[in-house]
Amino acid sequence: MDGAATRRGLPRDTALTYLLRDRDALYGEGFQQRATSLGMAQVLTAPRSPWQNAYAEPVIGSIRRECLDQVIVFSGDHRRRVLASYFQYNHRWRTPLSLAMDCPDTRPVQLLGQGAVVAVPEMGGLHRHYERRVA
Repeated sequence: MDGAATRRGLPRDTALTYLLRDRDALYGEGFQQRATSLGMAQVLTAPRSPWQNAYAEPVIGSIRRECLDQVIVFSGDHRRRVLASYFQYNHRWRTPLSLAMDCPDTRPVQLLGQGAVVAVPEMGGLHRHYERRVA
C-alpha cells in the first residue's frame, strides 16, 4: 500500500475533497499541511459554535463507544478491518429513528412463520443481530 493511502486511513479508491473541522489547537501546522498535501480543502466551523458539530460528534462518539473502546487495535491494517466490520454491521443491522427504524441497507421483514429467533454474532461476537431461521 502506498504511503499516502496509509496516511489517509482510507481505501485506495476513496478521495476526500473537504475536511470539516473545528478550530481546536489539536489541528496544528503539521496536520494542516498534511491535509492540504492530500488535496483536502479545510472548512472550519465558526468560533465558539459547538452546534455546527451536531452531525459529526454523534457519529464519532458511536464509533468510539461501540467499536474502538471495546477492542485493542494492533496496527493500521487491523484498525481498518475492525472499522470495516463495524460499518458493515452498522449499515446492515442498526435501525436509526431518522430512517423510520430501517437500516441504511434495507432488508425484508421477517414474519412469525419463518422460524425461531436466533442471535447471530457480528464483529467477532462484540455485537449481535437477531433474525428468524428455520431449524
